[in-house]
Amino acid sequence: MENELELQVGVAKTAKYATGESGDTLEMIERPQGGLSLVLVDGQRSGRAAKLISNVVARKAVSLLAEGVRDGAAARAAHDYLRAHRRGQVSAELCIVSLDLVTRTIVVSRNSHCPVLLIDESGLHALDEPSQAIGIYPGTKPVITEVPVASSIWVVAVTDGVLDAGRRFGKSFDIAGLVVPFVADRVGDAPALADAILAGAMELEQRRPQDDMSVLVLALVPREQLDDARRLTVRFPLPPF
Repeated sequence: MENELELQVGVAKTAKYATGESGDTLEMIERPQGGLSLVLVDGQRSGRAAKLISNVVARKAVSLLAEGVRDGAAARAAHDYLRAHRRGQVSAELCIVSLDLVTRTIVVSRNSHCPVLLIDESGLHALDEPSQAIGIYPGTKPVITEVPVASSIWVVAVTDGVLDAGRRFGKSFDIAGLVVPFVADRVGDAPALADAILAGAMELEQRRPQDDMSVLVLALVPREQLDDARRLTVRFPLPPF
């Protein structure tokens, strides 16, 4: 069955309204012994200052993952580096989602108050165990969840701009209520689900988000392509010249 699966990744992100640069950073790295890791970082506050923070954390994490360091150790090292670099005065929320082909597992490492949604054949699971942001408190560790590779596994991670969408208007975003029927009906792929979640968050914010918004979707689904080619598509809007 594993030989008939494919990994899909979808990312959709946007900056806080009237802010030129998103404080969230998303990086992807191939694991040296097989697999892929996605690193999502939400820097403290928003704009350029937050971007500098999230870039520092993401670069540290992906460089270690590329050297074969395990996810939990990479997250702890990123925490230590940020805490030393900014003297414990700046925080970031970090989520690493990996397909590890050595252990044949999906690994989710959280240093964030934002839950990660995991959908498998048994249903929806909210990975919401309390965890600390990195960069502030000594000894901070990630909360790690590991599940075996299997068909029809979906993982959804968001930053707090998505989680809190609509709150200032007295509304809340039922992300699970959007994700569950999407996955059950297979109305699209991982990028389509990421787009749908971001669109829902933007609608609740009346197209003027009060925080940076990022959505990461990873899916293990039945293989659709007949060849062994790997494909990556990126859409990156350019600012006006």
